[in-house]
Amino acid sequence: MWRTIKSDISAVFDNDPAARSWFEVVFTYSGLHAIWAHRVGHWFYKRKMFTIARIVSQWSRFMTGIEIHPGATIGQRLFIDHGMGVVIGETCEIGDDVILYQGVTLGGTGKEKGKRHPTIGNNVVIGSGAKILGSFLVGENSRIGSNAVVIQEVPSNSTVVTMPAKLVKRDGVRVNRLDHGNLPDPIIDIFQEMQQQINELRRQLELERVKNGGAREHDAQNV
Repeated sequence: MWRTIKSDISAVFDNDPAARSWFEVVFTYSGLHAIWAHRVGHWFYKRKMFTIARIVSQWSRFMTGIEIHPGATIGQRLFIDHGMGVVIGETCEIGDDVILYQGVTLGGTGKEKGKRHPTIGNNVVIGSGAKILGSFLVGENSRIGSNAVVIQEVPSNSTVVTMPAKLVKRDGVRVNRLDHGNLPDPIIDIFQEMQQQINELRRQLELERVKNGGAREHDAQNV
C-alpha cells in the first residue's frame, strides 16, 4: 500500500512542474485525494459493500469536485491535473501512467448493461473537457485533444482532435485522409462538396464567357 501511495505522489512531481514539496502535494492536490478516496471505495465495492463504497465516492466528489465511481478500475500513477468536473464511470478501466485534465468525462452512451465505459490504455493523455463515451479501447500512448468527443476506438500511438473526434496522427505520422469506413469525417466531406460546387460554378462561368465572347465577335462581323 505504501508503495502505491508513494508512486501516486511521484506521478504528481513527474507531471506537474508547479509541485514544490511532498507536504504541499499531499495536503493540497485534489486529484491525488480523489484517487486515494477511490482506492478506499473500490476496496468496499469489490467486497460487495456497495452502499459504503458509494458514500465514500460521493464524499470524495463533494470534497474534490471529481466523481469516480467505486467500480472503476484504475492503474498505477494516474495523475488528475486540477480535476474539477472529471467524471469516471463504473465500468471504466484506466491503465498505468495516464493523465487526465479538468472536465474530462469517461462515460457511457445509454442504459446498456455490462461493460459500457471506455478502457484507457497505458500512457494516454486526455485534454481538458474531452468526452470519451462508450465501451471501446483508447490505445496506449495516444493523445486526446481538449474538448474532443470520442465515440469510437482510438488506435495506439494516435492523436485525435475536434468534435466529433478526428484522427490526425497515427504512429507519429500525420493522417491526411481518414478511413471513412471506421471513422467518418463530416468536416472533410463538407469541404470536398463545397470544392466540387465551386469547380462547377467556375466551369459554368467559363462556358458563359466563351459563349458571350463568340456572340460579340459574330455581331462585330455583321456590322
